[in-house]
Amino acid sequence: MTDAVMDVKAILDQIPHRYPFLLVDRVVELLPGESITAIKNVTINEPFFQGHFPGEPVMPGVLMLEALAQAGLLLGFASVEDREEGTLVFFAGIDNARFKRQVVPGDQLTLKVWYKGGRRKLWKFHAEASVEGQLACSADVLAIPVSPNDR
Repeated sequence: MTDAVMDVKAILDQIPHRYPFLLVDRVVELLPGESITAIKNVTINEPFFQGHFPGEPVMPGVLMLEALAQAGLLLGFASVEDREEGTLVFFAGIDNARFKRQVVPGDQLTLKVWYKGGRRKLWKFHAEASVEGQLACSADVLAIPVSPNDR
């Protein structure tokens, strides 16, 4: 899985997130309407490691969830044919979130998200983040796409 389906330039064309909040580096598999596999390379240069935790850097669980949500956003956008330019997507809910292992600098977080249904105004996903095949985090995510005309 070394060839990127989407590199960071293509990702930046799709979603509004920017440094330091862009948490997806590459998409390695994308099946619209089904699933996405993406990568987040975790480095000591991440700004959150300054305070979480000094001397014992651990990626915050909420940022693992955010990385999964961003991967889900890419999947959602690839799955919707009539997306309006400028559409933003917001969390509507996170259920069954579980954290199984710490993620530390040097880890490569594999983000796997499955589309579980929904419609134009509500997307449902199951998401898992892993490091070297070990589950780090999982959750069920609800998201709401909001077009510029609805804001």
